[in-house]
This record gives sequence, structure tokens and C-alpha cells, in this order.
Amino acid sequence: MSSFTDGSSAPHPRSAGDRGHWLGGRLAVVTGASRGIGAATAEALAAAGARVVLAARDAAALAGVAGRIRDAGGDASAVPADVGNAADVDRLFEAAAAAGPVSALVCAAAVLESVPFAETTPAIWEQTLRVNLTGSFLCCRAAFAAMRRGGEGRIVTIGSLSGVYATEKFPGLAAYNVSKYGVIGLTEAIAVEGRPHGISAICVSPGAVDTEMLRRANPDLRPGLTPADVARLILALLDSPLAPASGANIPLFSNAPADRENQASSP
Repeated sequence: MSSFTDGSSAPHPRSAGDRGHWLGGRLAVVTGASRGIGAATAEALAAAGARVVLAARDAAALAGVAGRIRDAGGDASAVPADVGNAADVDRLFEAAAAAGPVSALVCAAAVLESVPFAETTPAIWEQTLRVNLTGSFLCCRAAFAAMRRGGEGRIVTIGSLSGVYATEKFPGLAAYNVSKYGVIGLTEAIAVEGRPHGISAICVSPGAVDTEMLRRANPDLRPGLTPADVARLILALLDSPLAPASGANIPLFSNAPADRENQASSP
């Protein structure tokens, strides 16, 4: 399949080979898609037959992911965007709407800066919440409006064990932790208001995943998951009937500190 960049709003028929996946032939937006969980998820959804719109700030890396998807026979379009910027999010969803109705959204965009609490500046705090929480809000709100018009939709947000009550927290992550608590609460709110419109929302909260962000957060943690592992879970969730679980948060206890391999902790 080729990239959908012609601006056509005509519906795209689902092929016979897509029958095993709810996503087959549907349009999915994936943020944070230039690397890590976002990139792996975009590739997994495209392999399942979804037409994917990819968003991230790193235009070159984003183009590379979209190119890999197209080289593998998938349908992908790259829209460089800062999810914490309302104008960028509007532009992202305008581009998606030109390709067809948005059926799925995965919010994987996030930033992290490890800094002691007493040294956390307002700028670090605001930037972290702007991307991680406000960015999720802006994208979910735009997708919600599109899905409500279409009569259905499925949203997956990415939290973290750092945002899960009663899990061990690590120093230097106050802003990140708070942002992820917020993402979980946002998902619950979307689930409540989405139910009458056929819109489901669920949050996945991984622990240690083998990403650049983990290495910045805590280089001593031994990751128990790869981005592809998380992507497969997200694909399975989107392909399943989400409504009964809408509003749930799924913690993935995948942390293994180097000196205590079996201990589950965060983020």
C-alpha cells in the first residue's frame, strides 16, 4: 500500500486479508512515533492492516519510520508535530481527516528529564506536563471529536508505573510521575464520556522498557520488555472488544534492578 497523501476523503475499503484485525483498513493516529514504543506501535498497527498517521517532533526520524512501514507494504503518512502545541495538534488531525475517519489513537509521545526535586525548575515542570499530559489531552480531545462523529473509536494512552499508586518511585522524576498520574486520570474521564458514543479508552502503564527514556530515567534498571512487546499488547487491545475494559489502567511490572532482578518497581 502507498502513503495516503493525496488528500482524498473517500472511504478506503477493508481488504479480505484484514478480516482478522479490527484495525484492518481503519485509520490510526500514533504520536511519539519517531522512536521507542510509538515507532514500534505504528509498525505493528500498519502490519495489521491499519492506515497510520505518525506524529512526532523529530521530522527526520519520523520520515524514517514511515518509510520502513511503506517499504514493508504498509500505508503510512508522517506529520511532524509537537503534541503540546494546540495548533500542531489541529494540523495533525486535519491531515488525518483528509485521509478518512479516525478510528484509533495511540498517545505515545512523552519527554523525561531526571532532576532532583529541589532543582526542578518551573520550565522543566511545565515542559514535562505540556508534552506528557497536555499533549495527551489535546490529541485525545481531537480524536474524541472525530470518533464521536463516526460513532465509534478506540484510544490507548501510555502511562507508566511511575504514575501508578503504591509502586516504588525513583528520585529525580517528580514532574514525570505527576504527568503520568494525570494521563491515567485523563483516560478514566474519556472512558466515562465516551461510553454513550461508542468510544473506548484504556491506559497501558509499562515499567522498564528498553528505550532511551529508560536509560535517562534509571540506567541501573534492567528492562523486562522491548518496545515491540508493548506494541504487540497495544495491537491486541485495539483489536479486542475494548468497551468492557474502558477506563482501565494496565500496569506492566517489567522492572528488574541490576542487583535485585526479580523486584518489580517503576517507572
